[in-house]
Amino acid sequence: MSCNVMQSTHFGSEGRWKCRKMFNVSKWTIFSLLADDVIDYIRLACVFGSSANEALYITKDDQVYAIGTNCSGCLGVGDVQSTLHPRKVEELCGKGVMSLAYGSGPHVIAITEAGEVFSWGHNGYGQLGNGNTNQGLVPVHVSTNLVGKKVIQVSSGSHHSLALTTEGEVFAWGYNNCGQIGTGSTSNQTFPRKVTCGINNKVVKAVTCGQTSSMVLTDSGELYAWGYNGNGQLGIGNNVNQPTPCKVTSLQGHVVFKVVCGYAHSLALTDEGLIYTWGANSYGQLGTGNKANLVTATRIATDKPRFVDIAATHYNHVSAAMTQTGVVYMWGQCHGQSVTSPTQTQFTSVSEVFSAFASPPVTYEPLIVDKPIMYKTVPESIQDAFDNEETADLKFTIEDKTVHVHKAVLKIRCEHFRSMFQTHWDEHAKDVINITQFTFPVYYAFLKYLYTDQVELPPEDAIGLLDLANSYCEHHLKKLCEGIIKQGITVENAAMLLAAAIKYEAKELEAFCFQFAVNHMTAVTQTEAFSKLDEFTLKNFITKAALCGAFKH
Repeated sequence: MSCNVMQSTHFGSEGRWKCRKMFNVSKWTIFSLLADDVIDYIRLACVFGSSANEALYITKDDQVYAIGTNCSGCLGVGDVQSTLHPRKVEELCGKGVMSLAYGSGPHVIAITEAGEVFSWGHNGYGQLGNGNTNQGLVPVHVSTNLVGKKVIQVSSGSHHSLALTTEGEVFAWGYNNCGQIGTGSTSNQTFPRKVTCGINNKVVKAVTCGQTSSMVLTDSGELYAWGYNGNGQLGIGNNVNQPTPCKVTSLQGHVVFKVVCGYAHSLALTDEGLIYTWGANSYGQLGTGNKANLVTATRIATDKPRFVDIAATHYNHVSAAMTQTGVVYMWGQCHGQSVTSPTQTQFTSVSEVFSAFASPPVTYEPLIVDKPIMYKTVPESIQDAFDNEETADLKFTIEDKTVHVHKAVLKIRCEHFRSMFQTHWDEHAKDVINITQFTFPVYYAFLKYLYTDQVELPPEDAIGLLDLANSYCEHHLKKLCEGIIKQGITVENAAMLLAAAIKYEAKELEAFCFQFAVNHMTAVTQTEAFSKLDEFTLKNFITKAALCGAFKH
């Protein structure tokens, strides 16, 4: 799996690309247990493993953490114990990790700002590049033949790895049963070795790995491939394995801008925004409309507008692409279905395809989660505007306390205020409106809800907000209040909540509170709240409880 996008520029403007490159790591379920403040502090993250059950992330203060099943010690924490709670990868903290690559073995490769390479995890074939085949439980510096070199990209297949230096040199190591190291033999390589045959005089600008194949992109837009070729994934016109780099001549005349490898298929994006595919196609991953393998590069999606990004990973058989207008397409093995032609999605990035439809749902490249400086989304801006005196044009006073709001927001969000601020109402021309029928916590929560769609109140105050929602015909707010009340019901307040539900005609809540009271009849009837029920409510409760068999011996 490649850790960098294989391209030199992005969309038409850098700002637009940065917006597209922001990802919500919560889309990957392994991060779902992390607190929001932890997720907000992540700057780089990746998900890997046979079931996408392992993850690494780097925080904004350069700390590295791992979580998951820890197969072959691939979390790098010094043991093979699985963990649902993040554990610190001490050896990498403070080293400025900039990107990661991860083989399905699994093994992991990290590169730092200084261009150093670190590796850990499964090492049965020398894929860690540390000169031996011992399992690596913690990250170890990979230095052989790389001293004085600055590595800027790494990529991993199932059990081999490639590294690219600033000089455009390529180094390879690991499993070599199909010639994927490019040395001309099939002997495994336990330390980095420079790939020279076929590309010795070429300046390489990007590297990528399939399951057991390798591919590089030169600065002139040419592709060279080697390794396993049983499905035609090298794109050289045959199915013969290649122990040294071979030029992909079927793309002659095209300048390749980016290339990615799937498990046994490949995709190339040209500088004209055209997509070419080749290799295995048993799941439709080539996007040709059928399931026939291809041994040469073939253009697909000829009826689609210009493409600006493509994605695939050696972990699965999914392909994805994005057009210059931001439309994301996917094809291949999607949730067990064979999708043979590019299918339009509602995603905003190619990475989201892998979180939702790939098996396993690994990240096809590390997720960059930094937000642009001083940038806020529209919902964030509206939320921040609540009770902001500087921008507000209206004040509410409740119990001698003031809340600053914006008439436009209230009119957009609430029918009650749309009517209130019409010209024939007195409130239309007022800058200050006094509220007397509701408490401050209740009305403040209501106004904040109009800005955030969220309610934060204890069950007792939620009853007052339920009254307001009933008066203002805010049906969604009414449902939210009922939910809060249900979650906060106790023996002590059940009778009071039941009475409130009856008063505000919340039938579903009434049924819930009644059933709770019946389930805890003895305790509820001895509470102060039950003794304060009015005569009608009390009689009605006893009658209904009797019909339910509450008083049978």
